[in-house]
Amino acid sequence: MQQSTRNMGDSLTYDEIQIDEELMNSAGAFSIDQLMELAGLACAQALATVYPLSKGEKKQNSRVLVCCGPGNQGGDGLVAARHLSMFGYQPSVFLPKPGSKEIYQRLQTQVQNLSIPVYGSIAELETSLQETDVILDAIFGFSFSGPVRPPFDQVLSLIAKSKAPIVSVDIPSGWDVENGPVEREVADKEGQKVDQVLNPEVLVSLTAPKLGVKHFRGRHFLGGRFVPWCVPGAFLSTG
Repeated sequence: MQQSTRNMGDSLTYDEIQIDEELMNSAGAFSIDQLMELAGLACAQALATVYPLSKGEKKQNSRVLVCCGPGNQGGDGLVAARHLSMFGYQPSVFLPKPGSKEIYQRLQTQVQNLSIPVYGSIAELETSLQETDVILDAIFGFSFSGPVRPPFDQVLSLIAKSKAPIVSVDIPSGWDVENGPVEREVADKEGQKVDQVLNPEVLVSLTAPKLGVKHFRGRHFLGGRFVPWCVPGAFLSTG
C-alpha cells in the first residue's frame, strides 16, 4: 500500500473487469479470497495511517463504522474491519443487505467471531453515525450503475450528512466509474434522487485508480503492490 503521487488531473483508462480476471487467471494466479484479503488489509492500513490511534485511556479515532454493501466491495470492508480490530481499533459493521456468496458469509462469520458489532437497520445506522470517529465506505464498487435501490438511498444520504470523516474503498459509493460524482436516482421512487453525493476525505484505490477519481481532491492511496508487472502493462494507458 502506498500513497499515490499521480496528478489527479491525469486520466487512467482500462477495463476494470478484465484486470480482475487477469489477476485470477494463470498470469496473476490469485484467488478471490487472496484479492479480498489484500484489498481489505490495504484499506485498514490506509485508515490507520491517516487516523492513527492516540495514546492514553481514551483512544482518539478508535471507533470506526465500516459500511458494507452486498458485493465484493462489502467483502473488502469486512476484511478491513477484522484487521482494524487487530490493530486495536473498535470497529463496528453496518450491513443492511448481506451478500449471498459463500465467501461473503465466511467473512461475516470471521467478523462475528471477533465480537465486532454488526448492525442492519437505518435506526442503528443513525445511532452509530453519532458515535463514530471515522467511516469506512465499502458499499458500492466500480461496477455499480443505475439507480440506487432502498435502503441504500437513505444510507448514502445519512453517511454524506455525517460529520465524521470518510475513507472510501476503490471509488466513493455512488460515483460513476468514468464520470466521478453524479446524482443518482432512487429506484421505485419517481422523481427522487439521493440527497447527497459522498465526498470522502480519503480514497484507497485498489489495483489502479479508476478514471472517475480524477475528480477526487482528498488524500489518495493506492493498494496494488501485489499486482504483477505484466498486468498493468497490458491494460493501462494515460491520456
